[in-house]
Amino acid sequence: MTILVIGATGRVGRHVVDQLVNRGATVRVLTRDPSKADFPTEVDVAQGDLLDIDALRAAFTGVDAFFLLNAVTGDEFTQALVTLNIAREMGVDRLVYLSVIHADRFVNVPHFAVKFGAERMIEQMGFSATILRPSYFIDNEHMSKDVIVDHGVYPMPIGGKGLAMVDARDIAEVAAIELIRRAQAPGMLPVETLNLVGPDTLTGSDVAAIWSDVLGRPIVYGGDDPSAFERNLASFMPKWTAYDMRLMAERFVSDGMIPEAGDVERVTRLLGRPLRSYRDFASALAASTATA
Repeated sequence: MTILVIGATGRVGRHVVDQLVNRGATVRVLTRDPSKADFPTEVDVAQGDLLDIDALRAAFTGVDAFFLLNAVTGDEFTQALVTLNIAREMGVDRLVYLSVIHADRFVNVPHFAVKFGAERMIEQMGFSATILRPSYFIDNEHMSKDVIVDHGVYPMPIGGKGLAMVDARDIAEVAAIELIRRAQAPGMLPVETLNLVGPDTLTGSDVAAIWSDVLGRPIVYGGDDPSAFERNLASFMPKWTAYDMRLMAERFVSDGMIPEAGDVERVTRLLGRPLRSYRDFASALAASTATA
């Protein structure tokens, strides 16, 4: 059983690789720069990107299933469609695709609309797929750590409706479980879509209160206006990406990322353990900051 992991060097993908290796799967990863691919020695590292057709064909050779995670780029949609077409061409029709919760509703947010388009292709072209729709990543808070600790402000404009924040390690474990289930199935399984959420749905004020408890001093919520968020992101990433993230934040405020009935229980059953919580993550991050 050989599983190809695309998007293996990111926060989720690295955990997917580890989970698959620990479960005895043969793992191949596709990466632009193998020198930066710090994986276990048994992992097969293939060089290339999602617009390199020859590299894609080589990477899919002898593969039973694959994990597809596209980075947010200007050509993300093209990358996804090319990859899915090459997979079909190479006879690989079992996959786990990392989408995003509410991809079908937040259609004005570019990287959500892209993922919904890829979902439709997967559904219409006969793949045996699990589509994972995670909520906001708890791990994003690494970017906010310094502002929280040094300035006493939780800066993410996540609003008052609530986000069911999920840990990247939980996402990766579900992905590995589903990849192996699909790869080992005697026949094609129907497409399934799973919302991946954390145990708690938290507002901006809720998160600030958690940080206040963890740090033992007042942390305030910075508010719902996404303007400062966009300006900050635009200082170190392309302006179109910062604007994309602003549009996402606006939907956080207007809609939230609310689990559907049974989502928390479904993911908990699948993992066979409690879901990792925001409070536990914040406590560990604060402890690592204190000892750094």
